[in-house]
Amino acid sequence: MNNEKSELRWGVEQRLEFIEFRLFWDGHVNRSDLMEQFGLSVNQSSSDLNRYIGFAPGNMVYDKSARSYVRGSAFKPQFLEPDASRYLAQLRSVAEEILDCEDSWIADLPPFASAPTPVRGVNAATLRSVVGAIRRSEAIELKYQSLSSPEPSWRWIAPHAIAFDGFRWHSRAFCLTDECFKDFLLSRVLEIRAVRESQVTSTDDEDWNSEVTLEIVPHPALSETQAKVIALDYGMRGGKAKIKVRRALLYYALRRLGLDTDPAARRPQDQQIVLLNSSEFGIPNTGASGLGIEGAGA
Repeated sequence: MNNEKSELRWGVEQRLEFIEFRLFWDGHVNRSDLMEQFGLSVNQSSSDLNRYIGFAPGNMVYDKSARSYVRGSAFKPQFLEPDASRYLAQLRSVAEEILDCEDSWIADLPPFASAPTPVRGVNAATLRSVVGAIRRSEAIELKYQSLSSPEPSWRWIAPHAIAFDGFRWHSRAFCLTDECFKDFLLSRVLEIRAVRESQVTSTDDEDWNSEVTLEIVPHPALSETQAKVIALDYGMRGGKAKIKVRRALLYYALRRLGLDTDPAARRPQDQQIVLLNSSEFGIPNTGASGLGIEGAGA
């Protein structure tokens, strides 16, 4: 059976995965679902449903009254690993109008909303130039507005990666002006006027290529039941969660998790988590140190 699955063409396997997605999340699937999603004929849709039954005969049964296949009591995924993050990512993409409703794999979208995020003004031509420079190992001359300077300035950078800090998109690049690797906000690139070969490689960026592990625990001032809920929220095991992050993105990760300030400055119900190993990163007063957590800073 596994050999048969490995020999499937990508398009066929994607359609079988779609069938399974609909069965798991919506409980039903029919020919019209496949026809609308992939532009298939009636015969091809029927063929895909029969092919799926051949791989997983107990996963769906035909309900004559509903004129649809429904999830079987012995359902066991064969083509996908059910992932709540993937489902919620689709909901968020639809809510933020990144994905059209008809392009979502979810049949019956539940009522949903998303807290608004300001649209970042990344110019498409700018992004194309940066991505092109990354692919071709080139340096580009750009006009950049830094908040440390009152006026924009021209500089050469050699980009090697794109990074997202949770709110904004950056280009990780070697700055030939400052002679170091830095992050450049794509939305602050005002103009690009020249391109040239670059000898800088991503392997030279130590902070990008090294990882650190953040160890987070519930705030020690929370009650036992509150701490258990926070542990569930963050997928903690043994009361602790480990989050790997590139050292180059450490500042953004700490800020996004609310770990860039002294946890004692906020109510435990607002802070919720603290950094157990803050001393490893030379961060004073932002971890578990002084909060009575055993092993703080170890």
